[in-house]
Amino acid sequence: MSIPAQASGAPDAEPDGPEDRLRRFATIWSRAIFPSTATSLTRAEFEQHLLPLARGLSDILHERPFDAAPAGEVGAALVAAHCTDPDALSSTLGVIDSYLVLYCGGNGPTAPAPEDLRARCARMQHALAGGFTEALRQRTLAEQEAIARSALAARSEAEQALHATEARFRAVFKDAAIGIGIADLDGNVLEVNDTLTRMFGGLDNHVRSHKVNEWVHPEDSPHVWKYYDELVRGEREHYRVEKPYYRNDGTVLWTNLTVSLLRDAEGNPQYQLALMEDTTERRLLNLRLRYEATHDALTGLPNRTLFFERLEKALCADEGSRFGLCYLDLDGFKAINDSLGHASGDRLLVEVADRLQSCATAPGEMVARLGGDEFVALTTGPDTEKEVAELACRILNALGTPIRLEGRELTVRGSIGVVEGPAGERGAAEVLRSADITMYRAKGAGGNRFEFADAEADARAITRHGLTTALPAALERGEFFIEYQPLVHLGDGTVHGAEALVRWCHPQHGVLGPDRFIPLAEHTGLIVPLGRWVLEESVRQANFWQERHADGGPLRINVNLSPTQLHHPRLVAETVDVLERSGLEPGALCLEVTESALIGADDDLLKPLRQLAEMGVDIALDDFGTGYSNLANLRRLPVSVLKLDRSFTMGMQQHPADPVDLKIVEGIVSLAHSLDLAVTVEGVETGAQAEQLRKLGCDTAQGWYYARPGAPDRIHSLLLADAV
Repeated sequence: MSIPAQASGAPDAEPDGPEDRLRRFATIWSRAIFPSTATSLTRAEFEQHLLPLARGLSDILHERPFDAAPAGEVGAALVAAHCTDPDALSSTLGVIDSYLVLYCGGNGPTAPAPEDLRARCARMQHALAGGFTEALRQRTLAEQEAIARSALAARSEAEQALHATEARFRAVFKDAAIGIGIADLDGNVLEVNDTLTRMFGGLDNHVRSHKVNEWVHPEDSPHVWKYYDELVRGEREHYRVEKPYYRNDGTVLWTNLTVSLLRDAEGNPQYQLALMEDTTERRLLNLRLRYEATHDALTGLPNRTLFFERLEKALCADEGSRFGLCYLDLDGFKAINDSLGHASGDRLLVEVADRLQSCATAPGEMVARLGGDEFVALTTGPDTEKEVAELACRILNALGTPIRLEGRELTVRGSIGVVEGPAGERGAAEVLRSADITMYRAKGAGGNRFEFADAEADARAITRHGLTTALPAALERGEFFIEYQPLVHLGDGTVHGAEALVRWCHPQHGVLGPDRFIPLAEHTGLIVPLGRWVLEESVRQANFWQERHADGGPLRINVNLSPTQLHHPRLVAETVDVLERSGLEPGALCLEVTESALIGADDDLLKPLRQLAEMGVDIALDDFGTGYSNLANLRRLPVSVLKLDRSFTMGMQQHPADPVDLKIVEGIVSLAHSLDLAVTVEGVETGAQAEQLRKLGCDTAQGWYYARPGAPDRIHSLLLADAV
């Protein structure tokens, strides 16, 4: 991002518009930092100078994709404008934290969420502070280099004209704003200025009593003392590092250290000159900003950013290392938020976070909050398969103790997806996706449990997701088609009608049966337009059959009706519209409804079915016998056909038939006929089975013995061959 040095003339901003709010932000900013700015500009001129920088910050806040790095250029621009006082940086960060989102956050439909804007603002503060300090450091180092050269020149000239140069050297050395020290090549400290003495606690003898090579610190970079040895041997002229020191009171002093080699008139190494810039406060500020950017504001746990850093590090570990990940989602948390309010929900999350932290205290274990009510726990080590299972058990046990909130005890349950394996085989995103999928599998199994990831289950879930997202476009592109399975009259063996069975010709997966995509369409609501399309196509085909086979009697078309379609308010109106537009008589249409969809159905749900039945449309109770409905309820259901589930007739495929199945089917047929209901049997696969069902009084049948589902022109092509 390029930060202009001067704001161009802009037209008057609309009151309270984006430009007006941006100018008010620039005004607040200029008032905050102008007193600590060494500039010849007036405050009004300085405000105009800040306006393009404020616009740059606003642009960064809304950038897609978001990148906080350009905010560093704003920090550098402040230094270039002579805003070098530490108070200028502190005030700038305070203004950005308090007012940037308020005045520049925006409220349009494409604006990021307030939580995202606050997170972006924190990262921009970090980047701006980094840009400011780096620019200030470069400026300071340039001054330091000048001072160092001046000190070197002064020292050399002192040997030639001691009295003329001593005053100038002392002035530069003593009054410098940075710490300066001179030592011989053995490391003995010869001279230090007052600034360096104050940096080390104010005791001159504490500094002079040590040799340079005694000032070691556990956090020294590995190359620090390598550079030092090269310098005192004359192999290096200078080096620059970040180095910590212990003060005399035990506290730590962080510095930007520049060490230069001073040579005598013959060019031989003679002294070493050290320039020290105290960066302790700047480092603490960076650490604070880093903490805020990597930790959850509500619970104090590491957030998604820090967790991904740790996970990627664990996955890139040495060969032989393993990891274990628990992905936790609270069961029923939305109900708590809805009933008790979000403030109570937040307090609950804080308590859950505390309990999770108590579960992951071993080396190599950490807990983080990804957002909402989703948490993760990570463990590393040689035996993570056992450790991650124990960790999951500890988490569930910790959640099992009721939480007291607002005078009531709440029982918290959670579902955990566990992924465990060797490092180096998968990326962080893949591992987290697998854990997420596994967590939903645990939730689907009843919750309050953990499940281990399974590659095949992951693949199925990913395929389901792909099919779900492809469903709307598939309907628009005409990828669905219908196959028809004949319904045969058991009395004379004639084709009585056909059941319409929808198929999906998927570009990658080939032809998919309804069991692969109907539940997905139900879940997404696409079942309503898909069901309407199936009804229109099936009725159109039935009408075509009527016209082509008028002498063979009317052929009925059976169309499945999903539970979601039953609740659709325009079910009756759309069915009537389809029949009227096609010219098909209502009596030629049979709508099949599963028994489970009508268990416990009230009058409101049955009303549209009764209306359709009164029009002459047949209603079939599909999969009869698989639910738990009371047989007496058949009297109140507006059905005219029972479709007996194949589980009752499988025992008739062999001779002799299972006597228990015979008794059950005989009883159901007798009951149905006494209620004036026709009986259709599905899943007929052998001639013996068909004959037995005919003797028992069943009316119609369908199954592979007669024909598999196929194209509409094969409706009269019966195989009459055993399929088992």
